[in-house]
Amino acid sequence: MIKQLNQSIFTLRRAIVNLIKQERNQDQQKMLLAEILLRSPRHERQARSSLAAVEFKVFSQWGDDGIIQYLIQQLDFPNHTFIEFGIEDYRESNTRFLLMHDNWSGFVIDGSVRNIQKLQRAYFFWQYDLQAKAAFCDRDNINDLLQESGFDRQVGILHIDIDGNDYWVWQAIEVIEPIVAIIEYNSVFGSDRAISIPYTPDFDRHAAHHSNLYFGASLAALHHLAQAKGYAFIGCNSAGNNAYFVRRDKLANLPEVSLEQGYVTSKFRESRDRNGQLNFLRAGQRLEAIAGLPVVNVLTGELEQL
Repeated sequence: MIKQLNQSIFTLRRAIVNLIKQERNQDQQKMLLAEILLRSPRHERQARSSLAAVEFKVFSQWGDDGIIQYLIQQLDFPNHTFIEFGIEDYRESNTRFLLMHDNWSGFVIDGSVRNIQKLQRAYFFWQYDLQAKAAFCDRDNINDLLQESGFDRQVGILHIDIDGNDYWVWQAIEVIEPIVAIIEYNSVFGSDRAISIPYTPDFDRHAAHHSNLYFGASLAALHHLAQAKGYAFIGCNSAGNNAYFVRRDKLANLPEVSLEQGYVTSKFRESRDRNGQLNFLRAGQRLEAIAGLPVVNVLTGELEQL
């Protein structure tokens, strides 16, 4: 019996090792293909009217890996550092390719202890200068959390994707001045109104409304905040969920675009019905699903309705 148990344990361990090797090999192949793409003329042109032209995906959910590579080629970064919130287990993340391809130093935060523990067990975690912390970010603790990174004020890239208080957390940040800020916006809120969900420290997108569509801020709201913080808007990814801002004193030859030029409507269908099942709402159907819910007009501070 003991012999059979030991044999089963040995078989299980060997299977886990093989899975890790397979994951590592797949990652290496994807990074090699990305390296070939980076050396092509497509990624060497200077002026672009759309960030979509340089997109590609290695570890990012959408094409943000390519956009970030383009930006680090075009801009001056005194410090090769990044901070990203809302990473889950980091398998699919906007800064992971930057970490593994360019060897930048990073500080990542996620609200789930399990996610951070999974990241710390990943085959690549020990190979790079990556700090990982389990914490739920809000506007009261964000500056203390950021100081734990030990990074200089001029962090290279900040990415906020917390599916909730993104506007309020970015507004509260004072201890760093990132060169590039990548902020998730909620395309369902439209392009005209500068609005955000009302701030609540423990906001949970999944509990706030069954549709999963009531979260975050509109691009117009983030654009307004970016201007107040001294950032220029340079566009969005083609998926229509991440907006890119560059500190004006570091903008160099990158073209600033207007809100109207840079706005992208998302087309992914992540809405859910009251039973928690995907119902694939499209276009205006998504806004109808959350009509009447409260939002804050960030220009006036007044509470309004969707």
